[in-house]
Amino acid sequence: MSAPPVQIGSVLIVDDSHVQRLHAMAVCRELGIEKLHEASNGREALALLTALVPRPELVIVDLEMPTMDGPEFLVKLQELGFDIPVIVASSRERALIDTVREMGGVLGLHVLAAVQKPLQPDVLRHAIESSGRRELRRSAQRAELAIDATALADALDRNEIYVHYQPKADIRTGIVRGIEALARWTHPTLGPIPPDQFIPVAERNQLIHRLTIDVMNQAMLQNSAWRARGLHLPVAINLSPTLLERADLALEIASLQQCHGLPPDQIVIEITESSLVTRVGTALSVLAQLRLRGFGLSIDDYGTGFSSMQQLARIPFTELKIDRSFVRGAPERDSLQVILRSAIEMANRLGLVTVAEGVETLQEWRMLQEFGCTLGQGWLIARPMPGDDLIGWMKQYRVQAAQLRA
Repeated sequence: MSAPPVQIGSVLIVDDSHVQRLHAMAVCRELGIEKLHEASNGREALALLTALVPRPELVIVDLEMPTMDGPEFLVKLQELGFDIPVIVASSRERALIDTVREMGGVLGLHVLAAVQKPLQPDVLRHAIESSGRRELRRSAQRAELAIDATALADALDRNEIYVHYQPKADIRTGIVRGIEALARWTHPTLGPIPPDQFIPVAERNQLIHRLTIDVMNQAMLQNSAWRARGLHLPVAINLSPTLLERADLALEIASLQQCHGLPPDQIVIEITESSLVTRVGTALSVLAQLRLRGFGLSIDDYGTGFSSMQQLARIPFTELKIDRSFVRGAPERDSLQVILRSAIEMANRLGLVTVAEGVETLQEWRMLQEFGCTLGQGWLIARPMPGDDLIGWMKQYRVQAAQLRA
């Protein structure tokens, strides 16, 4: 039984090789794409994109071309405001192809894949079918909503800030071993407000302490409710870097933990790596006090800060969370695999739990099993969910967990 056609109607193929253009068009037709356009270099492609109505839904572009090469073409796409998904296909070395993909992402382009030629049908199908999910995430990241300190303060007054929970599963067995608490806000008129928009507002306007304590209180209350039903899972809670300046923070968190009757080892405090660059003395004091009281400490978004090794050497972390940028697409990128494997091996030697963020595919999961990672977190396991949904989800998850076992 043949696979169904992909949900895309038209493609522009940009390649100076007539043979490669014919091959790419044959692959597109194999996937059910019949409306095809072709150009021999970037300049011709831009002229076509300007003239065609409607525009193609996808561009497949080579790197080495006369007149205007692939990297220059991508820059022009961004400058001219063409918001069209792109697949980079080249016969050049993998490292160069990956660099161009990274460049496209930095420019804000929607680069679905970066592959070596000749283009393969399964690779093209996977890139197209995954584009819908990634476009939803990309659109959410780009949305700019009109929120200010007054709106956020009002939301806190009305208890509009709530918490969703995302499971973390054992890479070897698929069994859920922990939960991360994530702040959410649904505005009554604007709808969902992404955390990367309202948290900076809180930090700039002296609302972050109130917001964080509110989230911690909700998360600890939910953890107590799970424990009452026989579910014992550590909950990880993010701590804003600005709060590390508060000398009494450890005592405040410990008082909250004791109020809810939770063992301190059931609470993991996640600290963004780059947050430890300034006011080091106060930060070290707060973190040392938390660890002395039995809380877990996680270095979040590892690999994105400026002094990773130094932070690991001087702070008593119990967990290392590897940023999703080193996980996503790593099975196809040798350089990411080297970095990922090295980080996991280092953490294992230091006796730290390793958590890989942003796991979306079974291929990424199997790679993390091979590398010896401890836990995985991402859409492959589950999206964040309300606390009341977790126990029901875990019953349904058993079948999937069996499929994830090594």
